[in-house]
Amino acid sequence: MTFPGQRSGFARPEPFVAVKGASFELNRSETLGIVGESGSGKTTLSRAILRLITPAGGRVRFRGDDLATASRKRLRGLRAGMQMVFQDPAASLNPTMRIGSIVAEPLAIHGLGGTRSQRRRLAEGLLDRCGMPADALDRYPHQFSGGQRQRIAIARALALNPALIVCDEPTSALDVSIQAQVINLLQDLQDEFGLAYLFISHDMAVVSHICHRVAVMKSGEIVETGPTRRVIDEPQHPYTQKLIGAVPRLHRAS
Repeated sequence: MTFPGQRSGFARPEPFVAVKGASFELNRSETLGIVGESGSGKTTLSRAILRLITPAGGRVRFRGDDLATASRKRLRGLRAGMQMVFQDPAASLNPTMRIGSIVAEPLAIHGLGGTRSQRRRLAEGLLDRCGMPADALDRYPHQFSGGQRQRIAIARALALNPALIVCDEPTSALDVSIQAQVINLLQDLQDEFGLAYLFISHDMAVVSHICHRVAVMKSGEIVETGPTRRVIDEPQHPYTQKLIGAVPRLHRAS
């Protein structure tokens, strides 16, 4: 994934390479954590995977289709199977829409869920499954806490019964106690629906709790990958060692 470089004088700007050579597989019912410092390319990678931005090269295979080269029409159909939960739920939920309409919107866009009243009932069920009260349907995002808004965003992501959910720092804007509740909800939903999560984070403590495997990014490249426990207990790359060393509570008990 490249972006145009900044021009300096008359020289032609060199393109900025944000992601290069990032390769991995993600299986059903598995959570892969993508970790690294700010600016390492984590979010750019996630958006390129979902074709929210168009990658400059490479392949992104989802259920046998290459998302990187799929036509707009084909991509629209494939997107029903992959959803995203963003870092800031306040920014990702339309403040002018009621919660019921927000959760049912993916169904309406894809022509699924039956009539408007049927979609409303489906939205109510999704909100209930995510721990939200029935009266949430007719309220607005600003009437809820940050943790509740993230539950609403998760309910919306579930509406199309996806196989993959990309979670981009989904707990970083929440208090620690609320983080634990949201993480537990994501794990319960994974067990229930067989979801695959691509979990973007810079918080190694959260990653150690929810992820089965970890890929460590530095300067747009994956420098280390492996089972979460192995990467945390026995990091091989100096950059991974630096990340682990910055989180004392992740050190192996003596």
